Amino acid sequence: MRARLLITVVALAAGITAAALPASAQSQAQNPQPPVAAASPAPVQVTSSIPRWARVSFFVNAASMTGADGSTSSFSEIVTNVSAQSVQHTGNGFEYGLDARFGAYPSADERDPRTSVYDAYVGQRLMEGRLLVKAGQMWLNDLGGLGSVGGGLVEYRQSAETSRLRWRAGGFGGVEPEIMNFGYVSGVKKFGGYFALDGNGAQRSVVGYVNVRNEDLTERSVISFTNYIPVKQSVFIYQAAEVDLTGPGGEGSGGLTYFFINGRVAPAKRADVQVTYHRGRSVDARSITDDLLNGRPVPSKTLDGFLFESIGARVTVEVAKGFRVFGGYGQDKNDRDADAMNRLSFGVYSSNLFGTGVDVNVTDYRYTRGSASSYDSWYVSAGRSFGSRLYLSGEYTTSLSVLRYARGDGFLVESRPHTDRFGASANIYLSRTLSLLVVADYTRDEEYKETRLLSGLSVRF
Repeated sequence: MRARLLITVVALAAGITAAALPASAQSQAQNPQPPVAAASPAPVQVTSSIPRWARVSFFVNAASMTGADGSTSSFSEIVTNVSAQSVQHTGNGFEYGLDARFGAYPSADERDPRTSVYDAYVGQRLMEGRLLVKAGQMWLNDLGGLGSVGGGLVEYRQSAETSRLRWRAGGFGGVEPEIMNFGYVSGVKKFGGYFALDGNGAQRSVVGYVNVRNEDLTERSVISFTNYIPVKQSVFIYQAAEVDLTGPGGEGSGGLTYFFINGRVAPAKRADVQVTYHRGRSVDARSITDDLLNGRPVPSKTLDGFLFESIGARVTVEVAKGFRVFGGYGQDKNDRDADAMNRLSFGVYSSNLFGTGVDVNVTDYRYTRGSASSYDSWYVSAGRSFGSRLYLSGEYTTSLSVLRYARGDGFLVESRPHTDRFGASANIYLSRTLSLLVVADYTRDEEYKETRLLSGLSVRF
């Protein structure tokens, strides 16, 4: 049952993410695109403030599931998301930010409503905009997944009148937000700082430090690195890493716990090559520290965490205007006790197939693990705009993976190669500020069948 609900939650998250993007951004995220050339180098001079904006979105998600034994169950969720951001000043000025999610579950009597707050802060820029003081709950994007804190932040930045890289430095301290519920984790404190260099073409390099204290134990002590580097106009590199200085709660070992790099190069006008490498450990540091505080033994496998590693490369060639072919190879290791799985991919994408206005994407992933098992995972989608206010699409996918949590053994990835999923969606732009998303899909495999309907209404200001 948990695995079935997980599919529903993952699908809901995918729907919300898509709804939050404009149509052009959705196309960029779903389809392989060649890198966009960076602007020519110019002095780093910000001459205008980023304008304020706000968005309110409503989503209704309903799912009906039938098990292999004929048993049925249902799930429904109503979600409201509220986001707002003030003008981001280049000089002195007052700033604020809000990003909150409210969820209710009419079909689940045992599940209480949830309020999740990501941003709810106020701030003031001083000293001609160079000094920023913020208070409240905030997500510091410079620190990635470690950046959530309820407390205060002080940041000082270099003057905008410079042709060099512009530096920023900040320090923060406070408590650990619950994230999935309104409130803060009892007994957990967080503090740290960062140093960043910002340049042209979205160039950014950040080194940060985060310390999480759980009662009298150091739950995590982490140095993080993030870099986005455009080189000339044809090479783009993104890298992120986390290094734990100690093991969770002082137990186990520290060291590199996360590393990711994504590099893209365009050797020719109509071709690009993308290489990715991802390696790390997913350790439940909070549960381990709680066990240590309560005198419970911690298994060595739990300290090791969920090990994962992935490496791959893909080549994309535009053979005709709006028509691209791509192919790649990779290896994935999702289980500490299993051999790496080979992944061979190929596909085609057209943004206007034969002048019909239809966007088509066909991708096949061929997975093999030695001579023991192999299977194909297909993804096929087609969509078309009807005027400027309606975009309809349909898709078909095979093979799904479910991430399961086992308390004594960390995380496990369960592959389901014989799963079929059929889906259809409609993006309706009712006005410049109002849009409607409707998604329906049907999933089936040997163990269960699921029908799901998601609808969402977004109002942008």
